[in-house]
Amino acid sequence: MADTSVSYKCPECGAPLSYLPSDTEVTCEYCMSKFSVEKLKEIFTAQEERAAKAAAAQEKKWETELAGNEYSADEVAQMQTYVCSSCGAELSCDSNTMATECCYCGNPTMLPNRFNGMLKPDYIIPFKKTKEDAVKALKEFYNGKKLLPDAFTANNRVEAIQGMYVPFWLFDTKVSATGNFTVEREGMTYRQGNCNVTEIDTYDCERVVEVAFENVPADGSERMDDDYMDSVEPYDYSEMVPFDNMYMTGFLADKYDVEADACAARIDERIDNTVRDKLIASVGMGSIKGQDIVIDKGERSVKYAMAPVWILTTRYQDKPYTFMMNGQTGKMVGDLPSDSGKEHKYMMMAFAAVAAIMFVFLKMVL
Repeated sequence: MADTSVSYKCPECGAPLSYLPSDTEVTCEYCMSKFSVEKLKEIFTAQEERAAKAAAAQEKKWETELAGNEYSADEVAQMQTYVCSSCGAELSCDSNTMATECCYCGNPTMLPNRFNGMLKPDYIIPFKKTKEDAVKALKEFYNGKKLLPDAFTANNRVEAIQGMYVPFWLFDTKVSATGNFTVEREGMTYRQGNCNVTEIDTYDCERVVEVAFENVPADGSERMDDDYMDSVEPYDYSEMVPFDNMYMTGFLADKYDVEADACAARIDERIDNTVRDKLIASVGMGSIKGQDIVIDKGERSVKYAMAPVWILTTRYQDKPYTFMMNGQTGKMVGDLPSDSGKEHKYMMMAFAAVAAIMFVFLKMVL
Protein backbone atom coordinates (compact mmCIF):
# COMPACT_ATOMS: atom_id res chain seq x y z
CA MET A 1 0.00 0.00 0.00
CA ALA A 2 1.30 3.44 -0.87
CA ASP A 3 2.41 5.76 1.94
CA THR A 4 -0.03 8.52 2.84
CA SER A 5 2.67 10.59 4.53
CA VAL A 6 6.21 11.67 3.68
CA SER A 7 9.30 11.13 5.83
CA TYR A 8 11.96 13.74 5.13
CA LYS A 9 15.15 11.71 5.08
CA CYS A 10 18.64 12.37 3.84
CA PRO A 11 18.93 11.34 0.16
CA GLU A 12 22.46 10.10 0.89
CA CYS A 13 22.17 8.02 4.08
CA GLY A 14 18.44 7.88 4.87
CA ALA A 15 18.73 9.56 8.27
CA PRO A 16 16.03 12.03 9.39
CA LEU A 17 16.58 15.63 8.22
CA SER A 18 15.95 18.68 10.37
CA TYR A 19 16.07 22.29 9.26
CA LEU A 20 17.94 24.52 11.66
CA PRO A 21 16.58 28.07 11.97
CA SER A 22 18.63 30.82 10.25
CA ASP A 23 20.67 28.21 8.35
CA THR A 24 20.86 28.68 4.56
CA GLU A 25 21.25 24.95 3.92
CA VAL A 26 19.93 21.75 5.46
CA THR A 27 22.72 19.63 6.90
CA CYS A 28 22.38 15.92 7.70
CA GLU A 29 23.63 15.50 11.26
CA TYR A 30 24.69 11.91 10.52
CA CYS A 31 26.65 12.03 7.25
CA MET A 32 27.12 15.85 7.17
CA SER A 33 25.81 16.12 3.60
CA LYS A 34 24.48 19.59 2.78
CA PHE A 35 21.41 20.35 0.64
CA SER A 36 19.83 23.58 -0.46
CA VAL A 37 16.16 24.12 0.37
CA GLU A 38 15.39 24.28 -3.36
CA LYS A 39 17.10 20.92 -3.96
CA LEU A 40 15.18 19.21 -1.16
CA LYS A 41 11.93 20.74 -2.38
CA GLU A 42 12.59 19.25 -5.82
CA ILE A 43 13.31 15.82 -4.29
CA PHE A 44 10.30 15.67 -1.95
CA THR A 45 7.63 17.39 -4.07
CA ALA A 46 6.93 14.19 -6.04
CA GLN A 47 6.72 12.18 -2.80
CA GLU A 48 4.28 14.71 -1.32
CA GLU A 49 2.05 14.53 -4.39
CA ARG A 50 1.98 10.71 -4.28
CA ALA A 51 1.20 10.74 -0.55
CA ALA A 52 -1.66 13.19 -1.11
CA LYS A 53 -3.10 10.98 -3.87
CA ALA A 54 -2.81 7.89 -1.68
CA ALA A 55 -4.58 9.61 1.22
CA ALA A 56 -7.38 10.82 -1.07
CA ALA A 57 -7.79 7.31 -2.54
CA GLN A 58 -8.12 5.78 0.93
CA GLU A 59 -10.91 8.17 1.85
CA LYS A 60 -13.13 7.19 -1.09
CA LYS A 61 -15.96 4.74 -0.36
CA TRP A 62 -18.15 2.42 -2.39
CA GLU A 63 -21.65 3.80 -3.08
CA THR A 64 -23.34 0.74 -1.59
CA GLU A 65 -26.56 2.63 -0.83
CA LEU A 66 -27.43 2.59 -4.55
CA ALA A 67 -27.58 -1.22 -4.79
CA GLY A 68 -31.03 -2.83 -4.97
CA ASN A 69 -34.55 -1.43 -4.84
CA GLU A 70 -37.47 -1.51 -2.41
CA TYR A 71 -40.14 -4.21 -2.88
CA SER A 72 -43.51 -2.63 -3.52
CA ALA A 73 -46.55 -3.57 -1.42
CA ASP A 74 -48.17 -5.15 -4.50
CA GLU A 75 -45.14 -7.36 -5.17
CA VAL A 76 -45.12 -8.62 -1.57
CA ALA A 77 -48.90 -9.23 -1.64
CA GLN A 78 -48.64 -11.38 -4.78
CA MET A 79 -46.25 -13.84 -3.13
CA GLN A 80 -47.58 -17.09 -1.71
CA THR A 81 -47.95 -17.87 1.98
CA TYR A 82 -46.24 -20.37 4.27
CA VAL A 83 -49.01 -22.90 3.74
CA CYS A 84 -48.63 -24.78 0.45
CA SER A 85 -51.47 -23.69 -1.81
CA SER A 86 -51.29 -27.02 -3.62
CA CYS A 87 -51.49 -29.61 -0.84
CA GLY A 88 -52.02 -27.51 2.33
CA ALA A 89 -48.83 -28.63 4.04
CA GLU A 90 -47.13 -26.25 6.47
CA LEU A 91 -43.72 -25.06 5.33
CA SER A 92 -40.74 -24.43 7.61
CA CYS A 93 -37.34 -22.95 6.69
CA ASP A 94 -34.67 -20.69 8.14
CA SER A 95 -34.91 -16.93 8.39
CA ASN A 96 -32.86 -16.23 5.24
CA THR A 97 -34.93 -18.31 2.79
CA MET A 98 -36.81 -16.20 0.24
CA ALA A 99 -38.00 -18.99 -2.04
CA THR A 100 -38.38 -22.73 -1.55
CA GLU A 101 -40.51 -25.66 -2.63
CA CYS A 102 -43.01 -27.82 -0.76
CA CYS A 103 -41.22 -30.95 0.48
CA TYR A 104 -44.48 -32.92 0.09
CA CYS A 105 -45.68 -32.04 -3.40
CA GLY A 106 -42.80 -30.00 -4.87
CA ASN A 107 -44.93 -26.87 -5.35
CA PRO A 108 -42.77 -23.70 -5.75
CA THR A 109 -43.35 -21.25 -2.88
CA MET A 110 -42.36 -17.65 -2.18
CA LEU A 111 -42.22 -16.46 1.44
CA PRO A 112 -43.65 -12.91 1.55
CA ASN A 113 -42.63 -11.59 4.95
CA ARG A 114 -38.99 -12.48 4.23
CA PHE A 115 -39.06 -9.65 1.66
CA ASN A 116 -40.27 -7.00 4.09
CA GLY A 117 -37.64 -4.37 4.92
CA MET A 118 -35.06 -5.75 2.48
CA LEU A 119 -33.72 -4.70 -0.89
CA LYS A 120 -35.14 -6.03 -4.12
CA PRO A 121 -32.34 -7.30 -6.41
CA ASP A 122 -31.48 -5.20 -9.45
CA TYR A 123 -30.67 -8.20 -11.65
CA ILE A 124 -30.81 -11.97 -11.84
CA ILE A 125 -28.86 -14.53 -13.87
CA PRO A 126 -31.34 -17.27 -14.81
CA PHE A 127 -30.46 -20.96 -14.51
CA LYS A 128 -29.26 -22.52 -17.78
CA LYS A 129 -28.13 -25.90 -16.40
CA THR A 130 -30.71 -28.46 -15.28
CA LYS A 131 -30.63 -30.90 -12.37
CA GLU A 132 -29.69 -33.65 -14.83
CA ASP A 133 -26.81 -31.50 -16.08
CA ALA A 134 -25.54 -31.13 -12.51
CA VAL A 135 -25.58 -34.88 -11.80
CA LYS A 136 -23.79 -35.58 -15.08
CA ALA A 137 -21.20 -32.88 -14.40
CA LEU A 138 -20.47 -34.38 -10.95
CA LYS A 139 -19.74 -37.79 -12.49
CA GLU A 140 -17.44 -36.16 -15.03
CA PHE A 141 -15.77 -34.29 -12.17
CA TYR A 142 -14.65 -37.66 -10.77
CA ASN A 143 -12.99 -38.72 -14.04
CA GLY A 144 -9.21 -38.70 -14.06
CA LYS A 145 -8.92 -38.42 -10.26
CA LYS A 146 -6.52 -41.33 -9.72
CA LEU A 147 -6.39 -41.02 -5.93
CA LEU A 148 -10.16 -41.39 -5.46
CA PRO A 149 -11.16 -44.49 -3.44
CA ASP A 150 -12.72 -47.13 -5.70
CA ALA A 151 -15.66 -47.50 -3.32
CA PHE A 152 -16.42 -43.79 -3.63
CA THR A 153 -16.80 -43.88 -7.40
CA ALA A 154 -18.49 -47.31 -7.48
CA ASN A 155 -21.11 -46.73 -4.76
CA ASN A 156 -21.45 -42.97 -4.84
CA ARG A 157 -24.98 -41.65 -4.91
CA VAL A 158 -26.20 -38.08 -4.82
CA GLU A 159 -28.02 -37.73 -1.50
CA ALA A 160 -29.38 -34.24 -2.16
CA ILE A 161 -29.36 -31.78 -5.02
CA GLN A 162 -30.83 -28.32 -4.95
CA GLY A 163 -30.75 -25.32 -7.23
CA MET A 164 -30.30 -22.08 -5.32
CA TYR A 165 -30.13 -18.40 -6.20
CA VAL A 166 -27.31 -16.85 -4.18
CA PRO A 167 -27.26 -13.10 -3.45
CA PHE A 168 -24.30 -11.26 -4.96
CA TRP A 169 -23.01 -7.71 -4.74
CA LEU A 170 -21.48 -6.54 -8.03
CA PHE A 171 -18.93 -3.74 -7.82
CA ASP A 172 -18.05 -1.32 -10.66
CA THR A 173 -15.22 1.21 -10.74
CA LYS A 174 -12.60 2.81 -12.96
CA VAL A 175 -9.08 2.74 -11.58
CA SER A 176 -6.10 4.92 -12.37
CA ALA A 177 -2.84 3.85 -10.78
CA THR A 178 0.74 5.07 -10.71
CA GLY A 179 3.74 2.96 -9.81
CA ASN A 180 7.20 4.31 -9.06
CA PHE A 181 9.81 1.55 -9.01
CA THR A 182 13.49 1.23 -8.28
CA VAL A 183 14.80 -1.43 -10.66
CA GLU A 184 18.13 -3.23 -10.85
CA ARG A 185 19.32 -4.93 -14.02
CA GLU A 186 22.52 -6.94 -14.44
CA GLY A 187 24.93 -5.63 -17.04
CA MET A 188 28.33 -6.92 -18.19
CA THR A 189 30.32 -9.46 -16.21
CA TYR A 190 34.11 -9.37 -16.51
CA ARG A 191 37.27 -10.46 -14.76
CA GLN A 192 39.20 -7.89 -12.74
CA GLY A 193 42.22 -9.26 -10.98
CA ASN A 194 41.09 -12.22 -8.90
CA CYS A 195 37.45 -11.17 -8.93
CA ASN A 196 34.49 -11.57 -11.23
CA VAL A 197 32.78 -8.20 -11.51
CA THR A 198 29.14 -7.81 -12.55
CA GLU A 199 27.87 -4.34 -13.34
CA ILE A 200 24.46 -3.53 -11.91
CA ASP A 201 22.38 -0.78 -13.52
CA THR A 202 19.96 0.91 -11.14
CA TYR A 203 17.22 3.17 -12.45
CA ASP A 204 13.90 4.67 -11.51
CA CYS A 205 10.84 3.62 -13.48
CA GLU A 206 7.35 5.14 -13.49
CA ARG A 207 4.30 3.35 -14.88
CA VAL A 208 0.69 4.49 -15.20
CA VAL A 209 -2.32 2.24 -15.93
CA GLU A 210 -6.05 2.80 -16.22
CA VAL A 211 -8.37 -0.17 -15.77
CA ALA A 212 -12.18 -0.40 -15.79
CA PHE A 213 -13.73 -3.02 -13.53
CA GLU A 214 -17.33 -4.10 -14.03
CA ASN A 215 -19.35 -6.66 -12.05
CA VAL A 216 -16.62 -7.73 -9.64
CA PRO A 217 -18.64 -10.19 -7.51
CA ALA A 218 -18.84 -10.91 -3.80
CA ASP A 219 -21.50 -13.26 -2.45
CA GLY A 220 -23.77 -11.80 0.19
CA SER A 221 -24.64 -15.06 1.97
CA GLU A 222 -22.98 -16.01 5.23
CA ARG A 223 -23.72 -19.71 4.79
CA MET A 224 -22.06 -19.96 1.35
CA ASP A 225 -18.33 -20.70 1.47
CA ASP A 226 -16.46 -17.75 -0.07
CA ASP A 227 -13.75 -19.99 -1.54
CA TYR A 228 -16.36 -22.14 -3.28
CA MET A 229 -18.25 -19.13 -4.58
CA ASP A 230 -15.05 -17.55 -5.90
CA SER A 231 -14.15 -20.85 -7.57
CA VAL A 232 -17.41 -21.25 -9.52
CA GLU A 233 -16.80 -17.89 -11.20
CA PRO A 234 -16.94 -16.44 -13.73
CA TYR A 235 -20.55 -15.80 -14.66
CA ASP A 236 -21.49 -14.40 -18.06
CA TYR A 237 -23.00 -11.08 -17.02
CA SER A 238 -24.15 -10.33 -20.55
CA GLU A 239 -27.00 -12.78 -19.82
CA MET A 240 -28.02 -10.94 -16.64
CA VAL A 241 -31.61 -9.65 -16.83
CA PRO A 242 -33.71 -7.27 -14.71
CA PHE A 243 -34.94 -9.08 -11.61
CA ASP A 244 -38.31 -10.81 -11.61
CA ASN A 245 -39.63 -13.15 -8.91
CA MET A 246 -40.79 -15.63 -11.55
CA TYR A 247 -37.19 -16.72 -12.21
CA MET A 248 -36.94 -18.00 -8.61
CA THR A 249 -39.94 -20.34 -8.69
CA GLY A 250 -38.86 -23.95 -8.26
CA PHE A 251 -35.52 -23.00 -6.69
CA LEU A 252 -34.30 -22.08 -3.25
CA ALA A 253 -33.29 -18.46 -2.84
CA ASP A 254 -31.41 -16.78 -0.02
CA LYS A 255 -31.67 -13.15 0.92
CA TYR A 256 -28.41 -11.42 1.73
CA ASP A 257 -27.17 -11.48 5.31
CA VAL A 258 -23.78 -9.92 4.49
CA GLU A 259 -24.08 -6.22 3.68
CA ALA A 260 -22.31 -4.74 0.67
CA ASP A 261 -20.18 -2.56 2.95
CA ALA A 262 -18.88 -5.70 4.67
CA CYS A 263 -17.70 -7.05 1.27
CA ALA A 264 -15.96 -3.83 0.19
CA ALA A 265 -12.57 -4.66 1.75
CA ARG A 266 -12.52 -8.04 -0.01
CA ILE A 267 -13.34 -6.38 -3.35
CA ASP A 268 -10.74 -3.65 -2.82
CA GLU A 269 -8.11 -6.33 -2.23
CA ARG A 270 -9.05 -8.21 -5.43
CA ILE A 271 -8.96 -5.02 -7.50
CA ASP A 272 -5.76 -3.70 -5.93
CA ASN A 273 -3.94 -7.01 -6.47
CA THR A 274 -4.99 -7.07 -10.13
CA VAL A 275 -3.85 -3.49 -10.74
CA ARG A 276 -0.60 -4.03 -8.83
CA ASP A 277 0.19 -7.11 -10.93
CA LYS A 278 -0.42 -5.12 -14.14
CA LEU A 279 1.92 -2.35 -13.01
CA ILE A 280 4.69 -4.77 -12.00
CA ALA A 281 4.34 -6.75 -15.24
CA SER A 282 4.75 -3.53 -17.25
CA VAL A 283 8.20 -2.88 -15.74
CA GLY A 284 9.72 -5.65 -17.86
CA MET A 285 13.13 -7.14 -17.26
CA GLY A 286 15.02 -6.42 -14.08
CA SER A 287 14.66 -6.93 -10.36
CA ILE A 288 12.35 -4.54 -8.50
CA LYS A 289 14.05 -3.35 -5.32
CA GLY A 290 11.60 -0.67 -4.28
CA GLN A 291 8.09 0.33 -5.19
CA ASP A 292 5.56 3.02 -4.37
CA ILE A 293 2.12 2.35 -5.86
CA VAL A 294 -0.87 4.69 -5.64
CA ILE A 295 -4.22 3.22 -6.67
CA ASP A 296 -7.08 5.65 -7.09
CA LYS A 297 -10.57 4.27 -7.68
CA GLY A 298 -12.90 6.72 -9.38
CA GLU A 299 -16.68 6.51 -9.11
CA ARG A 300 -17.63 3.38 -7.21
CA SER A 301 -21.05 1.82 -7.67
CA VAL A 302 -22.64 -1.42 -6.48
CA LYS A 303 -25.47 -3.56 -7.89
CA TYR A 304 -27.45 -6.30 -6.16
CA ALA A 305 -28.00 -9.51 -8.16
CA MET A 306 -29.00 -13.16 -7.75
CA ALA A 307 -26.78 -15.86 -9.31
CA PRO A 308 -27.63 -19.56 -9.88
CA VAL A 309 -25.80 -22.40 -8.13
CA TRP A 310 -26.49 -26.13 -7.99
CA ILE A 311 -25.56 -27.68 -4.62
CA LEU A 312 -24.97 -31.44 -4.56
CA THR A 313 -24.30 -33.57 -1.47
CA THR A 314 -22.87 -37.11 -1.39
CA ARG A 315 -21.67 -39.28 1.48
CA TYR A 316 -18.66 -41.56 1.89
CA GLN A 317 -17.79 -43.42 5.11
CA ASP A 318 -20.42 -41.38 6.97
CA LYS A 319 -18.83 -38.10 5.94
CA PRO A 320 -20.80 -35.67 3.72
CA TYR A 321 -19.12 -34.15 0.66
CA THR A 322 -20.59 -30.99 -0.86
CA PHE A 323 -20.10 -29.84 -4.44
CA MET A 324 -21.22 -26.66 -6.13
CA MET A 325 -21.84 -26.04 -9.81
CA ASN A 326 -22.30 -22.75 -11.59
CA GLY A 327 -25.95 -22.94 -12.68
CA GLN A 328 -25.20 -20.91 -15.80
CA THR A 329 -21.84 -22.23 -17.10
CA GLY A 330 -21.67 -25.71 -15.50
CA LYS A 331 -18.31 -25.18 -13.76
CA MET A 332 -18.03 -27.68 -10.86
CA VAL A 333 -15.99 -27.34 -7.65
CA GLY A 334 -15.69 -29.42 -4.49
CA ASP A 335 -13.41 -31.49 -2.26
CA LEU A 336 -12.89 -35.21 -2.88
CA PRO A 337 -11.69 -38.01 -0.56
CA SER A 338 -8.27 -39.57 -1.13
CA ASP A 339 -7.21 -43.22 -0.89
CA SER A 340 -4.10 -43.43 1.31
CA GLY A 341 -3.18 -46.79 -0.23
CA LYS A 342 -3.18 -45.28 -3.73
CA GLU A 343 -1.18 -42.30 -2.48
CA HIS A 344 1.52 -44.66 -1.17
CA LYS A 345 1.42 -46.71 -4.40
CA TYR A 346 1.91 -43.68 -6.69
CA MET A 347 4.61 -42.29 -4.40
CA MET A 348 6.55 -45.56 -4.62
CA MET A 349 6.09 -45.63 -8.42
CA ALA A 350 7.46 -42.08 -8.67
CA PHE A 351 10.41 -42.98 -6.43
CA ALA A 352 11.16 -46.06 -8.53
CA ALA A 353 11.05 -44.01 -11.74
CA VAL A 354 13.49 -41.43 -10.33
CA ALA A 355 15.79 -44.18 -9.06
CA ALA A 356 15.82 -45.82 -12.50
CA ILE A 357 16.71 -42.54 -14.19
CA MET A 358 19.52 -41.89 -11.69
CA PHE A 359 20.87 -45.44 -12.22
CA VAL A 360 21.00 -44.96 -15.99
CA PHE A 361 22.59 -41.53 -15.63
CA LEU A 362 25.31 -42.77 -13.23
CA LYS A 363 26.02 -45.76 -15.47
CA MET A 364 26.54 -43.45 -18.44
CA VAL A 365 28.82 -41.13 -16.45
CA LEU A 366 30.90 -43.88 -14.92
